[in-house]
Amino acid sequence: MYTYPMYPQGEINSSDVQGTLRDYVKHWKWFLVSLITMIVAGFVYIWFTEPIYRIQASLLVKDEQKGMSDDGILKELNLYSENKVVENEIEILKSNTLMKKVVDTLGLTVRYFRSTPFGKREIYEDAPVRLVLTDPTPNLYRAELQISIISPTTVRLNDWVYPANQVINTPFGRLQIVIKQPVRYTNEPLVVQVAPTTQAIRYYLSKLKVEPSSKSSTVVLLTIEDAVPAKGEAILNQMIANYNSTATEDKNRVVANTLNFIQTRLKLVSGELASLEKAIENYKSVNQITDIGANAQALLNNLQTNDAQLNQVAIQLSALGDVERYIQEKDKGRGMVPSTMSFNDPTLTSLINKVTELELQRNQLVRTTSESNPLLRSLDDQINATKTSIRETVATLRNILTNTRSQLILTNKRYEAQIRTIPGRERSLMNITRQQAIKNNLYTYLLQKQEETALSYASIVSNSQIIDAASSSPDPVKPVKLLILILFGTVGLVVPAAVIRIRKLFNERVSGKAEIVETTETPVIGEIAYVRHEFPVIVNGRKRSVAAEQVRALRTNLQFLRENPDDSQVVLFTSSLSGEGKSFLSLNVAVSMALVGRPTVIIDLDLRRPKLHKALNMLNFRGSSSYLTGDATVDDILQQVPGFENLFIISCGPIPLNPSELLSGPRLKELIEELRPRFDNIVIDSPPVGLVTDAQLIGPFADVTLYAIRHNITHRSYLKFVDSLHQEKRFPNLNIVLNSVKNKYSYDYRYYYYRRSGNDKPNLLRKYLLH
Repeated sequence: MYTYPMYPQGEINSSDVQGTLRDYVKHWKWFLVSLITMIVAGFVYIWFTEPIYRIQASLLVKDEQKGMSDDGILKELNLYSENKVVENEIEILKSNTLMKKVVDTLGLTVRYFRSTPFGKREIYEDAPVRLVLTDPTPNLYRAELQISIISPTTVRLNDWVYPANQVINTPFGRLQIVIKQPVRYTNEPLVVQVAPTTQAIRYYLSKLKVEPSSKSSTVVLLTIEDAVPAKGEAILNQMIANYNSTATEDKNRVVANTLNFIQTRLKLVSGELASLEKAIENYKSVNQITDIGANAQALLNNLQTNDAQLNQVAIQLSALGDVERYIQEKDKGRGMVPSTMSFNDPTLTSLINKVTELELQRNQLVRTTSESNPLLRSLDDQINATKTSIRETVATLRNILTNTRSQLILTNKRYEAQIRTIPGRERSLMNITRQQAIKNNLYTYLLQKQEETALSYASIVSNSQIIDAASSSPDPVKPVKLLILILFGTVGLVVPAAVIRIRKLFNERVSGKAEIVETTETPVIGEIAYVRHEFPVIVNGRKRSVAAEQVRALRTNLQFLRENPDDSQVVLFTSSLSGEGKSFLSLNVAVSMALVGRPTVIIDLDLRRPKLHKALNMLNFRGSSSYLTGDATVDDILQQVPGFENLFIISCGPIPLNPSELLSGPRLKELIEELRPRFDNIVIDSPPVGLVTDAQLIGPFADVTLYAIRHNITHRSYLKFVDSLHQEKRFPNLNIVLNSVKNKYSYDYRYYYYRRSGNDKPNLLRKYLLH
């Protein structure tokens, strides 16, 4: 007996990925055709897709440092905001207001296209005409205009002819078609599309990208992608110009408002200052003062002089009193002569001096004479006469001094009253003077700031600096040819893979060993590859096909299921439905067993649709049904197969009316027991178990049961049925044989050793997939 190693059959026990790859390799032609088709479609897409260019400009946003001191002015006046922030400037650059100015300036609501073999292509500066919208109607935005130049003075708009370079009434509103000079004639009409301003703003803002060059940088990059590089450059340059002019206008407006405010305040302060100066003038005129300090000092000096005169009068009055007392005391006796130094009157002084001399003469005479001396009496008379004169003079002087003192006192009161009024006038004047000083200082400050603001107004510059003007990329950035080809190529590979996968998902048939293993615990003992054959026996001494080798491997695996190598083995073949190859398998397994010198008999117990006798061209007059009915013996029904020394067959015989009843009888057991001593292998071909119960009646007499499942034929639901048979142990040693597997790449490399032709050897890709 030849022995072979037990090969793993069919699909290699590796990862599901390899199994899936093998499924894909089977349909390599699908992948190739789909890949080529999609690559060609990718090139067509690239040809017909309008190229898009990237236009970029860079702008440096500087800190708020103006050429004027309006920063300080406005901060002092609390009218100035914080310095600029890059994020805020980015939002300004992306604002609808700024883009609206660009759209209006460049006329971007109107787009011009020229027809090409690859579709419409937009033009900008090369457009021979310019459409001016005077009073458009809403249907203009829904229509596509076609303009062609007929002559330098006429144009065709769709189907109508209009004069050029003037406002015309059209079904689309009042328009003006301006022909650019020099006139360029073309047979192809120019396609014009007009969009509302808001739609054009949204369109160009969606293509605009504004971002800082880095997190810590104040350089802002402006990027826009457009099919016309010239238009993209014009948009970015105009946007930067509008941004700078807007910033400058804002500064000019702020400075102008500041200057206007300062001038208004100057007028107001000037008027107030003039009013205060007039009030000071009137105050001094009314109060007859030029300088309050000098007037007060003059009053004090006059008061002091008057007080001195009043004191002098008081002294003189006191001296007059002394003179009067002297005269009165002299009348009573001799007294001290008063001093005459306080008197300015020469008469009184001479009289006092005279009486003093007379008193001296009398005193000298009294020492030498008596009181009765005539000379002494004469002196007394002279003294009395002189004193009388003194009394009269003193009275006159007293009256004069008294009047003088009264006048001086009145003068003092007048001076004191004037002095008391000085603080009030001085306070009032100081209030007016203080207001004048405040207004004067404010007026001087505003004059200074007016000059500074006027100087700064002429030196205002933008806060930003253009680093790089707008420039476009030399090559289109879209479509990316390599990326497009990769995407289309990927789709070309994914589509057939998806189709294969979907077919597999929707396939209700058993597709391979992996699916069997996942669904049931019933072991798979072998796989038989699909083979085209005219004669049902594919196993003989000369054939070395893949299927033949797999049958031999199945024969070897059956040997491992023998409990005792010396005992005979009964192998039962069944299936779910008819047509799954159980008869083919049973016949070829029996032939392979006979080829190794083991006496083998194959019994056709499919009493409903027998096939084995037809496959071998054997007689079927008597067979297993004859034995089961008791009409024949084993020797009567046993036939040797021509060409196979050790192979015998028991055909079905006449088809009975009651197959199940015959198989349920004792004769089946007797048949098996009678055949066991005579044959090493007994192969039974039974009816499908999914249709009738005949196979289950035969099962108890078998040692091994092989359940045939045909690749892409057997329904998946029968796998659950096989699993239930295995779990319930309805058949002894139930194993599955996967028959007619069409995945030839699963076996090419494994069995290439038996191939004769060099062309049959698998290539490296197959070898890789199988290992």
